[in-house]
Amino acid sequence: MLNEALRLMRVFHDLSQKELAEKLGISKSYLSEIESGKKTPTLDLLNRYSEFFDIPVSSIMFFSESLNKDVKTEKLRTFVSSKILAILNFIAERSGHSYAEE
Repeated sequence: MLNEALRLMRVFHDLSQKELAEKLGISKSYLSEIESGKKTPTLDLLNRYSEFFDIPVSSIMFFSESLNKDVKTEKLRTFVSSKILAILNFIAERSGHSYAEE
């Protein structure tokens, strides 16, 4: 889910993959692989996101944290996280951000 959170951060700020990749100093294809979940972002890349968007890495990691809790808690966290991501995606699409589909 970290990949989706990173994509939504980009979409919320109305940036194309190309624009954000340039700002972060990475290739568009690498950013695409990160956002699609094919590759996992490095800590260095998360720090670049943190600096660029002025958001703590801990906040970015919210959706992907692994908690050593029972299965019910993990299922609830996953359920709530997916609903929050769906709401953010809905808001991005409704606000007319042109890069929501990338």
